[in-house]
Amino acid sequence: MKKLISLFVFSLVLTSAFAQDLSKFKKENFIKGADTLKYRILYPENFDAAKKYPVVLFLHGSGERGSDNEKQLVHGSKMFLTDDFRKKFSAIVVFPQCTEDSFWSNVEIETVTGKRFFNFLTGGAPTKAMSLLLGLTDELVKKTFADQTKIYLGGLSMGGMGTFELLRRKPKTFAAAFPICGGDNVANVKKYKKIPLWIFHGGLDDVVNPQLSYNVYHALKKVGHTPKFTVYPKATHNSWDSTFAEPELMSWLFSKTKNQTSQVPARSSE
Repeated sequence: MKKLISLFVFSLVLTSAFAQDLSKFKKENFIKGADTLKYRILYPENFDAAKKYPVVLFLHGSGERGSDNEKQLVHGSKMFLTDDFRKKFSAIVVFPQCTEDSFWSNVEIETVTGKRFFNFLTGGAPTKAMSLLLGLTDELVKKTFADQTKIYLGGLSMGGMGTFELLRRKPKTFAAAFPICGGDNVANVKKYKKIPLWIFHGGLDDVVNPQLSYNVYHALKKVGHTPKFTVYPKATHNSWDSTFAEPELMSWLFSKTKNQTSQVPARSSE
């Protein structure tokens, strides 16, 4: 019984410590007209607004949608809170939250006999969540403390799909990106073919078929840009934990730099 009590107390301490760490992500709102995009932002230690910092945007999956401005931190936030990351990479990290009534990417989803099929669109107006995200991205990039040559993007599942879409709508903004278990219409790849990508997927993913990521990879190769592509053979839909554990991911990401001349925020492309 004493061991059980000790274990329970220890777990409470760990939970409390993690919750305390999450509080380092400050709660903010981006307002556009009558709509609001909630987001959390992590500033580097000893943040100095007079200096320039890289900015990382991370897009959550469909299960973390809501309006509590908390659930979007469930996956991935720990990676940016480690002492190792904080010491090696002095960066601003942003986790926006998509509302339950929207989706990051412009995709039609249909379930047939238990299987989900995705029809990614090649144009059209962005979803409400994407429209707000485009506005937030512009706002962040224009900050005096944002290094416009080092704006990065990543996301998982719905957020992986949103990563591809945000890249095609803002191809002149990002220095590199890492979509996880996402997908896109291969007709879109020409719009972000010059952006360094590291694509991840689980080989046994039965929610978002790994073929979707492979199709993007293959299409990019055909237009002269071969991205990094990692498939975890035994992983199902949760390939993000393996991705977050990649020892070279952050070093690879922060090694990429966008030319200053191409970093002026452009109008969103359709």
